[in-house]
Amino acid sequence: MTIIISLISIIIYFKTSVTELSERVGITMANLSILKNGKAKAIRLSTLDAICKALDCQPGDILEYKSDEPD
Repeated sequence: MTIIISLISIIIYFKTSVTELSERVGITMANLSILKNGKAKAIRLSTLDAICKALDCQPGDILEYKSDEPD
């Protein structure tokens, strides 16, 4: 099981910059970049909540599930 954080697509969709989102959410650029680049192993629910509030989106817009099992 793999959960993918697809933050870059939502940033592009809402036409915002990583810098602006970082300021609105209240997390560092470094941590936001880890999320954006898919390097994060976890995300705090409070961070997910803040991102969703800042972008007026749903967690399902950011998170995606991919099965590791072959079809």
